[in-house]
Amino acid sequence: MNLDHLVYATPDLAGTVADLRERGIDLVPGGPHPGRGTRNHLTGLGDRAYLEAIGPDPEQEAPDGPRWFGIDDLTGPRLAAWAVRVPDLAAALERTRAAGYPFGDARPMSRRRPDGVLLSWSLAFPADDGEVVPFLIDWQDSPHPGESLPAGASLVSLTGVHPDPGLVAGPLAAVDAALTVVTGPAPRLEAVLATPGGEVVLR
Repeated sequence: MNLDHLVYATPDLAGTVADLRERGIDLVPGGPHPGRGTRNHLTGLGDRAYLEAIGPDPEQEAPDGPRWFGIDDLTGPRLAAWAVRVPDLAAALERTRAAGYPFGDARPMSRRRPDGVLLSWSLAFPADDGEVVPFLIDWQDSPHPGESLPAGASLVSLTGVHPDPGLVAGPLAAVDAALTVVTGPAPRLEAVLATPGGEVVLR
């Protein structure tokens, strides 16, 4: 499984970053997502994987539509999604569609790092069960964010929860995502991170 990153969405990015730092997870500014109304802070998890805290960007105007990951409706932070890294997004989407598990169209994205480097990538979201089934990301020719991030924590485990784990087994297999999924009342994710001060659980 080529885990790319975990998405920790929040309605209050500054407050969430401060809380994570108090819990032993130090994050650095990532940058704004132009036109999306969001910005992020990041920390490395090892093996080029990273944690992304993402929330509203007060320096941008409100976007035309809702912010991704349900940010506009959140009352507190939550582990909203995870991403699997693929070398060729178009080919990966063909494979998932052939397997009967369609994803949405590829969407181009970009942001500029604080050092001025422009990152460009494409991603695609699953049609269903986006809480547990990962979205796909292709960094194309951009440097991967995880290569320059401090190792703020390490990932001990990532678990999915779903009312019927069998429903997500096929989509997970189609994207080579070996995620343990347990039965629970509603789809969600749970990550356990190791920090110098002990383990931190994000849900």
